[in-house]
Amino acid sequence: MDNTAEVIDLTRRLPTHEEIASAAEAATALANARAENGALVIHGEDGEPVRLAPAIADLMIDLLGHVARGDMVTLVPTGAMLTTQQAADILNVSRPYLSKLLKEGEIPFIPVGSHRRVMHADLMAYKERRDAARTAALDDLARLGQEFDAS
Repeated sequence: MDNTAEVIDLTRRLPTHEEIASAAEAATALANARAENGALVIHGEDGEPVRLAPAIADLMIDLLGHVARGDMVTLVPTGAMLTTQQAADILNVSRPYLSKLLKEGEIPFIPVGSHRRVMHADLMAYKERRDAARTAALDDLARLGQEFDAS
């Protein structure tokens, strides 16, 4: 059995106008329905109340907020094993470029038959390193620009 995570996404398309309106309405309704402690109580099929912890309510409202803004969204469990295409989509790079990163050892992978799988945590660790390096380079450029202007 393949352990690849089922990725629920709007990464292949933008949300429709109907989905945007629906998400905006739902996010507002959920935010207004929250208790003082941040919990959210909804009613199940049997009419019985179901209490969602504040962190879960925050996650749902945040997700709906992104869709309401028209963003493409991907929801991936943190322990997920991703296909190379899913990993490339999350990094917003091509699959061949991601394959190059895997071959160079920049991101660990797990061979599964003739395919490779990337752990979500490993992908996020690479992304954090990449983003930190970009931020440092931009800071250096800004500093050099200020030094140049001062002289």
